[in-house]
Amino acid sequence: MSITIVLIYRFYARSVNNLLGFLHLWSLGAKGSYRTPEQSKGNVGLEICMKAKATMMSGNVFTGVDFKTMEKLSQDFGPVFSLRRGSERMVFISGYKMVKEALVTQLDSFADRPIVPLFHVVFKGLGIALSNGYLWKKQRKFANAHLRYFGEGQKSLERYIEIESNFLCDAFKEEQGRPFNPHYLITNAVGNIISSVVFGHRFEYSDPSFRKVLELDNEAVVLSGSARTQLYDAFPSLLNYLPGPHQTVHANYREIVCFLRKEIEKHQEEWNPEDPRDYIDVYLSEMEKTKQDPQAGFNIETLVVSTLDLIEAGTETTATTLRWGLMFMLHHPEIQEKVQEEIDRVIGQSRQPSMSDRPNLPYTDAVIHEIQRMGNIVPLGFPKMASKDTTLGGYFIPKGTPITTILSSVLFDKNEWETPHVFNPGHFLDSEGRFLKKEAFLPFSAGKRMCLGEHLAKMELFLFFSTLLQRFTFKPVPGEMPSLEGVLGFTHSPEEFSFLALPR
Repeated sequence: MSITIVLIYRFYARSVNNLLGFLHLWSLGAKGSYRTPEQSKGNVGLEICMKAKATMMSGNVFTGVDFKTMEKLSQDFGPVFSLRRGSERMVFISGYKMVKEALVTQLDSFADRPIVPLFHVVFKGLGIALSNGYLWKKQRKFANAHLRYFGEGQKSLERYIEIESNFLCDAFKEEQGRPFNPHYLITNAVGNIISSVVFGHRFEYSDPSFRKVLELDNEAVVLSGSARTQLYDAFPSLLNYLPGPHQTVHANYREIVCFLRKEIEKHQEEWNPEDPRDYIDVYLSEMEKTKQDPQAGFNIETLVVSTLDLIEAGTETTATTLRWGLMFMLHHPEIQEKVQEEIDRVIGQSRQPSMSDRPNLPYTDAVIHEIQRMGNIVPLGFPKMASKDTTLGGYFIPKGTPITTILSSVLFDKNEWETPHVFNPGHFLDSEGRFLKKEAFLPFSAGKRMCLGEHLAKMELFLFFSTLLQRFTFKPVPGEMPSLEGVLGFTHSPEEFSFLALPR
């Protein structure tokens, strides 16, 4: 029996198409009249009220590997449609109006998380991102309060970012105009901000242990979006002991967790409840205060997962956005020049940009927002789950149904953006050149499960980007203009690229 399983596994590992055929991912169009819960009883998922068109699907239905196909399906079947994976029906929501309906208007209906086997092995339903119910409410409330306490959105954290921006600029200068890949310098710099909040200190760019953590996390992010990894989500008990990329993802996270445990152990040894230095210190204090409330989850295991949540949320998407930003500047030197002209006019070269400059740099702000829109870092939001029976777009969705919002369909909605597929900072400027907020700008998702570090990310993007363009002009390596196609994994990231950072 075991030999048969291995042979089947090897056969499907050779061919992604056959592998996905084994998964039986079918798309089912769902359109028609409204059905009440009583009328729809007995149905798993959306009521099919018209001739269903079945199309073999490829890609990662959890994280957006095939988000372009998802967008095409929404064009064919409307803003609410479902995919069946085996016996499980998953609902997808697209377009600004329907996504807003799900995440904002009906935020209480879609507040839970389903179990995703690939990540459940690591996160175990603990922490902030993948927990539910009372534990999630207590952990998220605590994290929100203490991220603010240790500086999120405040002057102290702004100073951290300004200092780290200088370290990053120094590292760029050391390359002396030679071609180099900025990937891990940027990721280390961004990671140091949340590290200062969580651990109370930063890591040198030459620190091998932190560099290893960043490399392990990057590999896990890429592999988490692979088709073979998603086979594990379909059949976790079958594939748990077989080789494959899911094993690499789990092994990488085990190493990262080991790193985090060592940091926590150091804090336990040095902990002074009268003088909390960082997030871990105040969490240790909360563990003492809530011993009579074990359901709140304040214990070492939840602390480990919460720390992992914060480090990942505070590093990956922001660092990836900055890399996209520099990539777009290589492709649009005229926009880079215009940003530099605005910075020179408003700030000059005698001082560093600060958050107080942001209202006076509308074009720079618009460019940063357009980078986020076109970078499309998270094409599909991480799955949510219907927390109760509800209706959306006229369709009954039973409690427990996994829900995924197609965020790329919002960022490229032709009804909301003048030139949705063109890099155009004018999307965020009014007729007089003032910054213009757009409701359809949802790179951080929305609702109760929106990105915990949104305010931190906004500060980092503005301060890092404006400082880099104040100090450098970025040019492609001659004859090596990098592609804008991107790499589709758990996030949508730019391909690895090198460039020239020329001091101004």
